[in-house]
Amino acid sequence: MEGAEEELEKRSKFLKSLIHKKKTDEQSEQHEHFNNNVRVKACDMPVMLQNHAFRFALDLLDSMPSKNLDSKRLALTLKKEFDSTYGPAWHCIVGTSFGSYVTHSVGGFLYFSIDKVHILLFKTAVEQLDHSKLPHV
Repeated sequence: MEGAEEELEKRSKFLKSLIHKKKTDEQSEQHEHFNNNVRVKACDMPVMLQNHAFRFALDLLDSMPSKNLDSKRLALTLKKEFDSTYGPAWHCIVGTSFGSYVTHSVGGFLYFSIDKVHILLFKTAVEQLDHSKLPHV
């Protein structure tokens, strides 16, 4: 019985790897052809929005003087672009080295790199503030 369970586990892992490869292949076919320096690290975002982020970030990086990364400008400009195009509460972190742990809205997370620049773009939900529940000062 134990051998059968091991065999089922092996087959399950194999099938999962095939499914993952198929999804990855389909997504890469849907991506516009960007230079090979764009690498997706983690993603929960429609391909159309990913392509928008890649294109916009590449254009911004191309407009900056070489060897002079303005990470604040890149983060602010990408955040504003996504806020105005896809609604509020987008956040963007840009740098060559950073750590993060964030909560995001479903379909609103993209972590990618272009050369040595890493970009984390994510959306959070915006809720109306209930003023009646605020403490009176």
